[in-house]
Amino acid sequence: MSKITEQELATLKDQESKKLQIIQEVGSVEARKHQLLHILEQILSEQEKTKVELEEKYGKINIDLNDGSFTEIEE
Repeated sequence: MSKITEQELATLKDQESKKLQIIQEVGSVEARKHQLLHILEQILSEQEKTKVELEEKYGKINIDLNDGSFTEIEE
């Protein structure tokens, strides 16, 4: 039976190991991305709820997030 050299085999094993490590890292990044997108969706939902509550109280307004002042939106 013919074989490749030990150095060639070591190179292939090293490359395979690096490939598998990268695949695992990508999977971790994708899982974290999914978590962050879920958290973002929750925040956007809370933000929309707050907007509705503020519109019910003050009408349609633009709010300055630096100091809380607002101006009415003319329709």
